[in-house]
Amino acid sequence: MNKELIIRSNSSAIDFALLKDGKLIELHKEENDRNFSVGDIYLAKIRKAVPGLNAAFVNVGYEKDGFLHYHDLGPQISSLQKFVKRVSTGKLKDYSLKNYSFENEIDKDGTISDVLKSNQSILVQIVKEPISTKGPRISSELSLAGRYVVLVPFSNRISVSQKIEDKEEKDRLKRLVKSIRPKGFGVIIRTVAEGKKVADLDKDLQNLMNRWTGMCKKLYKASTPSKVLGELNRANSLLRDLFNESFTSICTDEEALYTQIKDYVTEISPDKESIVKQYQSNVPIFEKFGIERQIKTGFGKTVSMSKGAYLVIEHTEAMHVIDVNSGNRSNKAKNQEETALEVNLISATEVARQLRLRDMGGIIVVDFIDMNKADNRKALYNHLRDEMSDDRAKHKILPPTKFGLIQITRQRVRPEMNIKTREKNPNGNGEIEAPIVVINKINADLQKLIKKGHKKMSITAHPFVAAYLTRGIPSPRSKWFFDHKRWVKILPRDAYTYLEYHFHDHNGEEII
Repeated sequence: MNKELIIRSNSSAIDFALLKDGKLIELHKEENDRNFSVGDIYLAKIRKAVPGLNAAFVNVGYEKDGFLHYHDLGPQISSLQKFVKRVSTGKLKDYSLKNYSFENEIDKDGTISDVLKSNQSILVQIVKEPISTKGPRISSELSLAGRYVVLVPFSNRISVSQKIEDKEEKDRLKRLVKSIRPKGFGVIIRTVAEGKKVADLDKDLQNLMNRWTGMCKKLYKASTPSKVLGELNRANSLLRDLFNESFTSICTDEEALYTQIKDYVTEISPDKESIVKQYQSNVPIFEKFGIERQIKTGFGKTVSMSKGAYLVIEHTEAMHVIDVNSGNRSNKAKNQEETALEVNLISATEVARQLRLRDMGGIIVVDFIDMNKADNRKALYNHLRDEMSDDRAKHKILPPTKFGLIQITRQRVRPEMNIKTREKNPNGNGEIEAPIVVINKINADLQKLIKKGHKKMSITAHPFVAAYLTRGIPSPRSKWFFDHKRWVKILPRDAYTYLEYHFHDHNGEEII
């Protein structure tokens, strides 16, 4: 498995594309005027407490107030509030917490009005970016994420990622962190810490303590609302969370980003410094790596897969619904179950990819093809879990129901990635699918016809599409010849609409 991170920069935004074995699995956009990112910490002001919701609305500088629920205050909110007040007024200049006396923890079943009052200053962290008409979701239980550990102020707890399964390794990491943990801070040990030495963990902890100290210095005489600690830029944040030995290339077309990323990779993994490259070519970087094509074909309502299968993805107010279709697969009784399992496994892989690619959150219902055998349903469930194991968003997958439905809940912390793939119809009003999608459909139809035994075929298409299929070295038609040992005659037809095409047999009879 090879992973590549391709970064495209322009004046208004930076686009990040994560490829796994050449296939696009994540796409992120960081706009230059973006004010709120998950992980940012703000000195904010309580607008009002609402006992009926057991929550408070907080002014963090967004047009809509942030939402702070009682359960997101953290048990040590009283200690945090006293600390912020003393630091803001200059009465406390030791930010280490080693000599700081903690207040009593709040009642876990208490009410918001017992803890917070209107116009009170509070330190909060963004846990969910503004989505649609809602303001950001916030928490006052702060955490600072590093490469190997997460630092949690006003806590004494040490916990280990559940993805580290070896008990001895868990005990080793806990023992190491216990010996270096700063007093007054809890530590969460991340999955990538597995097998690391105490020096690596200590260096990461010191970096986080330096960030904490820098944030506390900003609190003195800070106005409300104001950002006092910003999350890493999206490139370094992705690398911090995802970078491992499987990365083979990190490529960007901007010199400043190249230098920044190279410095960060040198810091976290010096032996991988050489994989960071600056892209220099007249061909746009997303074109060069085939990302534009994958965006056009991956964000539509219909998503094609191998062997003629395809997904139909619908979005409603309450949930996302994904329908699995087998296409023109054989449906004979003797192999119907095997065909269903094969298509379902292919679809499960694509569903896992689509959830990450579009960053779909909330409730997702997938209608797989019905299977009669319990072993096959279990195999599908396990395969989907394996495919989603790399997904950073918290998620839960329920086993298939009697009707072949699998329900998934997936954490939503930022707006869904939604890219318009339809284009203006050059022949009239309305919109059409992107032309590149039609090329994929032609490829899929050609494979179906070859499997059915057709040998001599021709295609009639609009002159623009016909020209695309025959021009270039190698042209799409030449690739077909090398892949299928078939020479397909392509004939332009002026009367056709832009995306119209038909296959014909050797007698000129229309097949598709």
